[in-house]
Amino acid sequence: MISWQAVAAESPLALKRRARRMNRILAAEYPDAHCELDFATPLQLLVATVLSAQCTDKRVNQVTPALFRRYPAAADYASADIHEVEEIIRSTGFFRSKAASIVGIGQALVERFGGEVPGRMEDLVTLPGVGRKTANVVLGNAFGVPGLTVDTHFGRLVRRFGWTREEDPVKVEKVVADLLPRSEWTLFSHRVIWHGRRVCHARTPECASCVLAQLCPSATIGLQPTTARRRG
Repeated sequence: MISWQAVAAESPLALKRRARRMNRILAAEYPDAHCELDFATPLQLLVATVLSAQCTDKRVNQVTPALFRRYPAAADYASADIHEVEEIIRSTGFFRSKAASIVGIGQALVERFGGEVPGRMEDLVTLPGVGRKTANVVLGNAFGVPGLTVDTHFGRLVRRFGWTREEDPVKVEKVVADLLPRSEWTLFSHRVIWHGRRVCHARTPECASCVLAQLCPSATIGLQPTTARRRG
């Protein structure tokens, strides 16, 4: 097993090799890893991803069928009664701010993008309630544009892996992007999120049964990476 002392002495090339080996192991462990939000169009995925903030994908998938039937197009969200939207999505939490974002997204899409979800990061992040994480989900899964989805699971795991000590999602994204081939970014995001939900839990990670244990310093001394040098 690799130690935090070994990680602290790891060269950039050694880190990249270890990261790519861990990705290959995760690929073998989760060959079917995919976005667990249900969607049929880029607009549906965009809305579902906004709803997924501080909410489980399972809950979002319970709410979205009714929402998508009621508002099938951007113009429908743009002209929606916000209170009606709030009631439909209430169980996802933070429903008032999410409803405001969804209605605002509909209006912005109609006014600036012809009612269509744009396929560029620089355009997506101008929409209400849409940051890089949401944009990368949409780009990677609706448009086939590789992207790293740095959510809570992702950030927690790559820090446990000893790939970075950064907390800021944008900085974490940059560090990981430099370690893995661009073609792997979207699938790697799914693999890490699946691993975080199934094995590497926030409070009680199952290190004893983890396929990455030999390459993960957190499996040797618990989850206190205090001796690793700062990366990124």
